[in-house]
Amino acid sequence: MKSFTFFMMLLLSISSCSKNDDVVQPTPSESMYFPSNSSSTWETKSLSSLGWNQNAVQPLKDFLVQKNTKSFIILVNGRIVMEEYFNGHTTSTIWQWNSAGKTLVATTTGIAQQEGLLNINNKASDYLGTEWTSMPLAKENLISVRHLLTMTSGNDDTKQYVIKPNLTYVADAGTRWAYSNIFQKLTDIVANASNKSFENYFNEKLKNKIGMDGYWNFGTIFTIYHSTTKSMARFGLLALNNGKWDNEQIINETFFNESISTSQNINPSYGYLWWLNGKTSFIIPGEQTINQGYLVPNAPADMYAAMGANDQRIYVIPSKKMVVIRMGDASDPANPNFAVSGFDNELWAKINAVIN
Repeated sequence: MKSFTFFMMLLLSISSCSKNDDVVQPTPSESMYFPSNSSSTWETKSLSSLGWNQNAVQPLKDFLVQKNTKSFIILVNGRIVMEEYFNGHTTSTIWQWNSAGKTLVATTTGIAQQEGLLNINNKASDYLGTEWTSMPLAKENLISVRHLLTMTSGNDDTKQYVIKPNLTYVADAGTRWAYSNIFQKLTDIVANASNKSFENYFNEKLKNKIGMDGYWNFGTIFTIYHSTTKSMARFGLLALNNGKWDNEQIINETFFNESISTSQNINPSYGYLWWLNGKTSFIIPGEQTINQGYLVPNAPADMYAAMGANDQRIYVIPSKKMVVIRMGDASDPANPNFAVSGFDNELWAKINAVIN
């Protein structure tokens, strides 16, 4: 009887082991991929491997063409899932970021702070000298570097040219959010603090480290970065990884997390020159009206974005480990915009049809 019991237990044990061998173990989460800085090779990933809806891809492409898009990229875990070029645009075509490049300026400012060259809580005049505006000195002294990062310097935002006569007082720094070009003074702050031109410092500390191409065009109205679409995607990938590129922390994670968090209590949807989705309200450029709800209702709530005139976009979605890039002409030439527009919501409806 004992031998029979032992035999049955042995059979059950063997059967149990056999069943466990048949169980499909969960695969580990896919590693983050970073393209080489010295090669044009970039790993890809198929839509089918992600379970995306292939039938919704053509409607997305049609929409992109209809809305004057020149290039479009989707990355997941750093790998290219979609890469499209239209209207003669190619992988090597250089295009302007417009105000999406503000995020490059914010990041470079953060790098200068982590190197001890400046402190964003200090007065801007500590790096620019006094009387860099036409405001009363007492009001100018209220403006910190942080105020320039958050669009709360209190200057007259109706004047495009960033020249001293136009930098006039409207409100005390920190009490009014208004989208303007005064952020360009950050490039002078970084240059003066580092004793290098802004472009040289940017190239050394950011551009070259993540393998970007491109160049800056500095002007009294606009300071604009120009690059290929994949260079924009490289910066988006850096942002997805909270300022880390492969094994190197390019920008301090604490500063970067501040950049993509509400930076003041006037416009919750604005960080350090980054736009933030999923907040209770937002203000758009050129207005003081507080709009209730998400910046882009169709987009994931955790999305943050670099947004430039004529719909230049870097969308970063941590929950999906995704970066989306759009370059091109204005989606609606009759109603050009400086940043967020109805285009974003329409585009995300099309993207959602593919990815969900």
